[in-house]
Amino acid sequence: MSQNNKKSTNETKPKKRGTLKSGILGGVIGGLVVALLGGGYLYTMEPDMPTNSTGIVDKNGKVTTTDVSVNVTSEVTDAVAKVEDSVVSVVNMQEQNTEGFGGIFGSDSDGTNMSEDSSLQTAGEGSGVIYKIDGDTAYVVTNNHVINESDAVEVLMKDGTKVEAEIIGTDIWTDLAVLSIPSENVTKAATFGDSDSLTVGEPAIAIGSPLGTNFASSVTQGIISAKNRSVDTDINGDGVIDWEMTALQTDAAINPGNSGGALINIAGQVIGINSMKISTDTVEGMGFAIPSNDVVSIINQLETEGKVVRPVLGISLLDISQISEQQQASVLKLPKDVTAGVVVGQVQPDSAAEKGGLEQYDVIVKFNGEDVVDTISLRKEIYKTELGKEIEVEYYRNGKLEKTTITMTDTESIT
Repeated sequence: MSQNNKKSTNETKPKKRGTLKSGILGGVIGGLVVALLGGGYLYTMEPDMPTNSTGIVDKNGKVTTTDVSVNVTSEVTDAVAKVEDSVVSVVNMQEQNTEGFGGIFGSDSDGTNMSEDSSLQTAGEGSGVIYKIDGDTAYVVTNNHVINESDAVEVLMKDGTKVEAEIIGTDIWTDLAVLSIPSENVTKAATFGDSDSLTVGEPAIAIGSPLGTNFASSVTQGIISAKNRSVDTDINGDGVIDWEMTALQTDAAINPGNSGGALINIAGQVIGINSMKISTDTVEGMGFAIPSNDVVSIINQLETEGKVVRPVLGISLLDISQISEQQQASVLKLPKDVTAGVVVGQVQPDSAAEKGGLEQYDVIVKFNGEDVVDTISLRKEIYKTELGKEIEVEYYRNGKLEKTTITMTDTESIT
């Protein structure tokens, strides 16, 4: 990731780079015990605080601090304590070109080549969450864009211990990745809460490494601003929207480097993996996290398969809106009242699409009974279907509406 959160389309692409509580104030004068109820804060102070009308001073009249102890506990501090040891920094290491400096970085003083590891440099930093300990191995979930294009990955624990991580699996579409690390220095694994049961307005706490490892284990607090937000996402960094991610929206501060970190509820359960934010001069407090229920489904597959197995058609896609009206009429021969759909660019040999009879320049307008508006809507419908299921597809060919039945497969394909 390059210390960056994956951005929505309202934000320029990086390397690539997700709680307010009311209270009732009560006080006991005498013992100077003040409790903020509702928020759960408890402050205790000794009664003989050395104060006077000019402030707190020592016997020489110098301003000084007091020896009064303040113990602070709250639902927030309790929640953070349950998770903070499980939140780590994830460092994307990449090989750097050491030529062009007289070879001073390319060989030792005796002229021998340096080790391969010596050319690895930090290319980006993000966050991750340890969610499982299995014998000598612990598993970490992070964002795919955090470790994308890495030559090696390191994990920095809360106590400062740094270990090498192995990439177990990645999924570009959900922007999730699973790493494994030795469990020797792991003390605790986080637990996932039910993101479907969240209530808009309830507390949300983000933990991660904003701006990198120098600010590791930073905690910010806000609320769940919305559920089931559809956020336009540029998957491959070409400036074109490829996907709509379903996400939790929060106003807890999420900054570059928080990607892959935890969004937790007041019970200390992980309810989301922070992934992106909207960052413009006119926008404040709009961060997004992948819901925990989606995360659990994906990481279970990544652990066992190394990837998410999805049905595919085996075609390349192009929105009708990207085709000129002249070409729509002359090449696609579309009726003028057809304004939405997806054009088949290429058909992969032996794919589900080819076996179903789809051809180049067909315009898909319905898939499994659902209207196809654009490539995003078609992809979402494809990925929702079961492998082996027969799907009816409606499309225009040479201006005529036709239908075909396609059996969904998981063959590697263009789409």
